[in-house]
Amino acid sequence: MGLHCKSVKTSWHARRKVKQYHVYIMASISRRLYVGVTNNLERRLEEHRRGMASEFTRKYKLKKLVYGEEYSDPREAIAREKQIKSWRREKKITLIESQNPKWRDLGRP
Repeated sequence: MGLHCKSVKTSWHARRKVKQYHVYIMASISRRLYVGVTNNLERRLEEHRRGMASEFTRKYKLKKLVYGEEYSDPREAIAREKQIKSWRREKKITLIESQNPKWRDLGRP
């Protein structure tokens, strides 16, 4: 009986969807940058591209996803977003180019 309960519990945990949080950097054609955090990256990218995310991203047409990180703990994601936001532009560029040297739009196939 104990073994059966354990396997049911394990099975439930295996099926449970783990929420993911994304720290991301958007860029404009002129490489103006925006650092954000979200729990639904696909939805948030669509909001940026439609100009519905924020006044800043709408004004500067930040529509290109150039960098991203994934976290399971929202506190870690928020802390990382704040850390990156506090960096000088040059350090943000170095971060982007370490993973995406050509500044490709990572949100497009």
